[in-house]
Amino acid sequence: MRLIRGFANLRASQRGCVVTIGTYDGLHLGHRALLERLQERGARLARPTMIVTFEPMPREHIEPGDPPPRLTSWRERWRILNATTRLDYMWLLRFGDNVRNLPPERFVELLSQDLRAALVVVGHDFRFGRNGEATAPVLQEAGERLGFEVEVVPPVMVDGVRVSSSCIRDALAHGDLRQAERWLGRPYSMRGRVMPGLHLGRKLGFATANLPLERRRPALEGIFAVRVHGAGDGARPGVASLGSRPTVGGSTLLLEAHLFDFDSDLYGREIEVEFVAKLRAEERFDSLDALIEQMHRDAAAARQILSA
Repeated sequence: MRLIRGFANLRASQRGCVVTIGTYDGLHLGHRALLERLQERGARLARPTMIVTFEPMPREHIEPGDPPPRLTSWRERWRILNATTRLDYMWLLRFGDNVRNLPPERFVELLSQDLRAALVVVGHDFRFGRNGEATAPVLQEAGERLGFEVEVVPPVMVDGVRVSSSCIRDALAHGDLRQAERWLGRPYSMRGRVMPGLHLGRKLGFATANLPLERRRPALEGIFAVRVHGAGDGARPGVASLGSRPTVGGSTLLLEAHLFDFDSDLYGREIEVEFVAKLRAEERFDSLDALIEQMHRDAAAARQILSA
C-alpha cells in the first residue's frame, strides 16, 4: 500500500480507483466488512483500491477541548491495513477547516473529477460535506448523475449489537477487554517507540518501557496484564500502567510496561503493548512503600492471568 499525503501529491496515475472514505478508527469488524467489499469490487472491476482517511480525526479538530478517545493512531491504522488487507493506496488528508467546510457538491466533485472514482464503498451511517449535512443516499444520487457507482454496506451485528468505534471505546473505558476484542476482531493494543524516562520504575524494582501518548487521548486507563510484542522473539508477558502516575506527582498520561524476566535495553525500539486484562484502576498511594507493595501484587496477578 502506498501513502499519498494531501491534495497536492495525488497523481493522475492514481485516479480511477475503487474508493472508500472514513476515519476508520480502530479498524473493527464493521470496517473490515467495508474493506472486504472494497477489495472484492476492485478485483471484479480490475481497478486499484484506495482508502481516503483523515488526520487529525474530524472530531479532534471540531472539538479540540474534548476530543474522543483514540483507538488507533494513523500509523497504527497504516500497519493494521498493511498486515490485513491488499489495498493499493492510502490517501491521507489533513482535516482542517478547508475539509470541514467543503460543501457537499464540492466533495462530490472531488470524487468525480479529482479522483475519478470508479466506485465508492461507504457505510450505512456515512456523512459528508459541511457539518456532515449529506448522507450516503445523497451520495448515491450524486453518483448516478456524475457517473460513478456508490455501494452502501449495512452494519455488522455481533450478539444483536451494531459494531462501532464508540461501543468499543465504551467497552475499553469500562475495562471490558474481551468484549472490545470481539468487536475489533483482535486484542486491543497500542504501539509506540520506547523513550527514556526518569528511571523511577527501575529504582522501585520495576523497570519499564515508556511510551509517551503525546496528544493522544487513550480509550482506557488503569493497571493491566499485558503481552508486549517487538522486544525479541514472540510476545513477552508483563504488567502495564496507563495513567498519570499520581503517587509520584505525574501530570501527563504515560504508558509504562514492565516485562517479566527481561533486562535488555529497549530505548528507541518500537513495541506493541497488547492489553489482556484490567487489574484495577489507577490510585494515589500515601507512600512509595505502599505503591511498591501494590506493584508486587499487580505483577503476581498479571503472571497468574497470563499463565492461565
